[in-house]
Amino acid sequence: MTQEKALPTWDLTDLYPSHDSKEFKQDLISVGKNADRFEKEYKGKLTSLSPEEFAKMLKVYEDNMDTIQKIGSYSGLLYTTNLDNSPIKKFVKDSEDKMTDDYSKYVFFNLEINDIPDDKFQDFLKHKDVAKYKPYLEEVRKMKPHQLSDEMTKFEIDKNKTGSGVIVRIYDEARANMTFNIDGKEYADAEMDEFFHSSDPEVRAKAGKEINRVTKQNEYLFTIVTNTVAQSKDVDDKWHKFDKPVSARNLSNNVEDEVVEALATSVKNNYADISHRFYDMKAEWLGLDKLEYWDRNAPLPFGSDKKYSWDEAKKIVLDAYREFSPEMSEIAQKFFDNNWIDGGPRKGKESGAYAMPCNPKAHPYVMLNFQGTANDVSTMAHELGHGIHQYLSREQGALMADTPLTLAETASIFGEMLTFKSLLAKETDPKARLALLAGKSADMINTAMRQIAFHEYETEVHNKRKEGELESKDISAIWKDKMQAYLGPKVNYDDNSSHMWAQLPHAVHTPFYVYAYSFADCLVNSMYKVYEEKKVDNFQDKYVDMLSKGGSEGYKDMLKPFGLDASKPDFWNKGLGVLKGFVDDMEKISEDLGLTKPKNKSSVKNEAIVISKLKQNGRK
Repeated sequence: MTQEKALPTWDLTDLYPSHDSKEFKQDLISVGKNADRFEKEYKGKLTSLSPEEFAKMLKVYEDNMDTIQKIGSYSGLLYTTNLDNSPIKKFVKDSEDKMTDDYSKYVFFNLEINDIPDDKFQDFLKHKDVAKYKPYLEEVRKMKPHQLSDEMTKFEIDKNKTGSGVIVRIYDEARANMTFNIDGKEYADAEMDEFFHSSDPEVRAKAGKEINRVTKQNEYLFTIVTNTVAQSKDVDDKWHKFDKPVSARNLSNNVEDEVVEALATSVKNNYADISHRFYDMKAEWLGLDKLEYWDRNAPLPFGSDKKYSWDEAKKIVLDAYREFSPEMSEIAQKFFDNNWIDGGPRKGKESGAYAMPCNPKAHPYVMLNFQGTANDVSTMAHELGHGIHQYLSREQGALMADTPLTLAETASIFGEMLTFKSLLAKETDPKARLALLAGKSADMINTAMRQIAFHEYETEVHNKRKEGELESKDISAIWKDKMQAYLGPKVNYDDNSSHMWAQLPHAVHTPFYVYAYSFADCLVNSMYKVYEEKKVDNFQDKYVDMLSKGGSEGYKDMLKPFGLDASKPDFWNKGLGVLKGFVDDMEKISEDLGLTKPKNKSSVKNEAIVISKLKQNGRK
């Protein structure tokens, strides 16, 4: 594949002309003045306000948060594409410190909202200009049992400057500055992923071993980071009175601990019938007795090794969105037309991909590290799904545009499914269809099952850290145990992949974020099935409406128009059933084509039953 032109870099001038512009400096000053004014006018007075005064205060607070979000988003976007630029890094750190100082002056706000008597609070909600903020206010009041005093909360915010915030920065910069050597040529972290999609097993092995080698070389640093993140979380949980490491995240996601546990249990109970079967087939397709860790995403010998140009990928994704909803496609088009997207990998740029919502008065941005693989096309669809979601939810304003993690991945995964189904519908060749199914199933296993394995890893690391400092070998042992459980007996996991835990940024940036991917994948599978079966009238309109609601409703209410209820015990198994159906289809096509030997179906079923019984008996 040859790119016809350089990949786009994002244009951040919609936020600020530059980091040293007068506009940025003025906003930075105004944030401080606004914070001082707000604290002086409202601190200690919330319960004495009239409904009209309370409504006015909420609007002022929302406008102030909009500016804070704008500055924070700009700094973050600039930082992730300039990790090797010392002046930019200094600018970002100085800005963050200033913003932290200013934001601490709003600490009283949430605390005093929770001090408002229930009858007074209900009186406030009767005012129409307060009522529209009801979801936000109720979310704030949920935190009452877990809140600290005004002074303690300020201390917590200030301490973060030299605490967890710094740990995240150290981790990011350490990874960004690591270099990997393949056949005498140096590569950045963001460039290494392409090697795992090579059809040459030696190339994959070199890359996998090299990443593990360099990461292991830096294990002392990553071990300190992991211990510090877990210990910091434990301290926070004790002070905020959360029983489990995951509970704070669940509360912020407006989801019950029991629902997340049910999700994790359902996924683990399906390891044998889905991921183990898939990797068994993949080993046979590749002619290997066992897969190595880095072979999981290897291209298939009967699959296409096609590379996609940027424009080809863009057309595939936009067409898939357009077929479902012209409105969504038009929004996605804006990212390309207006350079709201940063396309390719380069030195000093963070690896991976994300979408940044920014502030509601602006628009989202998308970061990719596109290198032309089929997976990169899927990633483009995924991140544009986020971007569409964030663009639509802007109308909810700075206080309610943000979507809880339980639904934050819905639009992105739905976008991937749209793209996949569009490609599958156009393919008639059995081998090509098998390759598409295998690629999609691998992605879904990575999303629904691998992320739960990550969740299990995080849970055990955080629980074990309560007992004392973890050594690198302890972390590696936990990682190996959780990875082997989901990968199954056909994937080899040894010392050459023992330190891949350090390549999990979510565990450092946002502990216990990862289950949201699995939550969304299972949810989207169920939702897409409803769409395909045409069980809901005006599905597309209802779907766009759901995305537009941002964080103004919880996931249960959001799902009602589609006839779905995630609190029901069989909900997760239904979603996982879609993935199991793909594995069933692949097994049949593969056997029909003579690519794999007929499987003893009862042995797979028996493995799942044995694992289930062992778990019920409390044995490993």
